Amino acid sequence: MLTRKIAFVDLTNKRVTKKEIPLEWRQKYLGARGINMLLLYSLIKPDTDPFSPDNPLIIGAGLLTGVPGFGSARLNITSRSPDNGNLGDSNIGGHFGPEMVYAGFHHLVITGKSDKPVYLMITDDNIQTKDAQGIWGKNTWDTQVAIRQETGNPDIRAIVIGPAGENLVRFANVMTDVKDAAGRFGMGAVMGSKKLKAIAAHGTKDVTIAHPQAFLDYFKEQGDALLARKWTKAMKRFGTPLLVAPADTGGWLLSHNDRVSLGERMKNLYAEKFDEHSLGMASCSGCLVHCRARYLIKDGKFAGDRGQGPEYGAIGHLGIDTEVLDTATVIHASQVCNEAGLDVMESGFLVGFAMELYERGIITKKDVGRTLEWGDADAMLSLINDMIYRRGFGDILADGPYCLNRLPPEAAKYLTLIRNGVISAVGGRVVKSFTFSQAVSTIGGHPHRSRPGTDVLRLPADFLEKFYGGPVSPDYKSYEGKARMVWWHELLFAICDAVGFCRFQTVFNTPNAPSWDEFSKFIYVASGLNIPVAELKEIAERIYTTERLILGKFELGTREFDVAPEVWYNEPVPAGSAAGEMLDMKKWQEMLDEYYQLHSWDKNGVPTAQTIERLQIKSVSLGIGG
Repeated sequence: MLTRKIAFVDLTNKRVTKKEIPLEWRQKYLGARGINMLLLYSLIKPDTDPFSPDNPLIIGAGLLTGVPGFGSARLNITSRSPDNGNLGDSNIGGHFGPEMVYAGFHHLVITGKSDKPVYLMITDDNIQTKDAQGIWGKNTWDTQVAIRQETGNPDIRAIVIGPAGENLVRFANVMTDVKDAAGRFGMGAVMGSKKLKAIAAHGTKDVTIAHPQAFLDYFKEQGDALLARKWTKAMKRFGTPLLVAPADTGGWLLSHNDRVSLGERMKNLYAEKFDEHSLGMASCSGCLVHCRARYLIKDGKFAGDRGQGPEYGAIGHLGIDTEVLDTATVIHASQVCNEAGLDVMESGFLVGFAMELYERGIITKKDVGRTLEWGDADAMLSLINDMIYRRGFGDILADGPYCLNRLPPEAAKYLTLIRNGVISAVGGRVVKSFTFSQAVSTIGGHPHRSRPGTDVLRLPADFLEKFYGGPVSPDYKSYEGKARMVWWHELLFAICDAVGFCRFQTVFNTPNAPSWDEFSKFIYVASGLNIPVAELKEIAERIYTTERLILGKFELGTREFDVAPEVWYNEPVPAGSAAGEMLDMKKWQEMLDEYYQLHSWDKNGVPTAQTIERLQIKSVSLGIGG
């Protein structure tokens, strides 16, 4: 397991350099997101343009990716984001990660730019550059099929881009399988800028388990416990759409660009409503849970559409935010985005943003080329397609947050951003830990660095204090202890990503899930690395502080940027069960003080020299001639 290699691929010169991954990197950063951050910190320069050949695209599998575990098929894709202009990091499941590991590689560092479209073919300890001119322009699924047909190997797995990535849409995804996405930060656009259509892999190399019998016994024990949990059973039944109902009743899921409660109509997109299209559930490689909804639309306008999804984010942004409350339309819109390699959440958010601009008269029919009313499914689908192919007004929205450079100045008031990143969840004034986690996130605005779903479970205060190591209020509208809660989840999720596990199966929405002790034992029985819990937490701090230092390179790693959108402090939630809720700046600043102290950063949110020295964070020499 520890013998997997790292490959440095220079697309300009078609040169591949393969190296062993130093054991010291494993001991300090484990893998995937951890080692990716070490590599980006060592390679990235403050003035590197996201679309420059010098911008590294880093693919990293988790330390335990490819072995049986808790959704242990994950990998991270990391670069400077063309969408927000700073740190971009996306996590993806499916089947490609394990296949890359079976082919002998845990990490790829891709630089340069090809003069024509290419894809990489990874087989046992070997990487070849292949001509992709024949598949340039194909959608994400057809690209994967074409690669299998071209090679004559039906077992090949690939991560690919679609037309959105080729057209440098700033929030284009990297995709694999039917709908698995490395989303939100434009990693697909980085691939497109390098003329890299796909990375395909098939391997036959064994993965050596350090303690096979102990691993099997522990996997059986933990797997049985996993399948017995209520959260797991709910995920097996509905997948992430099960989150729509509690978000609605809790008051943090609104329509019309976070302004309007749809009341009873919201139930049109509750998880159960998608049952009429269901073909059952699927899973990522080696996963016991099977949370991926498979669907077939049998009749109506979109009859014949089949695939997987939609996820909670697609329902929230493509459906609820735009007031398009038809399950078949939301499924179809999600599929259009997936096949094009377009982020479903940012696409839906930007459509809702445009609809509000249209409603307020800031943009007109002349600007858009058509009417743009709330609930108009045809308008939503038309605008999505225009974004994919950079046509008309869609070309403006395809620039993500940078669209403000091409819109009237007053439009900026209606686009909620954190660190220039579009907010990926609505209703941010209600659940204070959710909002805080997004504001301090090293990938600004995204919930997957630390979203503490346990906060909305109303668990007893004494349980929360014992679980998190300090007082935490059970009221999700409270500020008390929420900085500690966010910090705790930041550390656990850093380990989750570095190991390659799925966070939905750890402490995300249930406290009865693998935590520190379980991670430590899994690492030991699988890899042989004996990392006690205290050391594991130090690794997590090292990963997160390294990310904070990367933000520092972009001059975004200080207190002034750890804030939510201004409107959330000044305007209360206008409707719904959380009407009247807003953020209190004084209490927010108190949370920041506690949060920085927990991380051992200074009062401005900057890692101190003592902290950097204690965590032994430093750039590494990669020995590749550059």
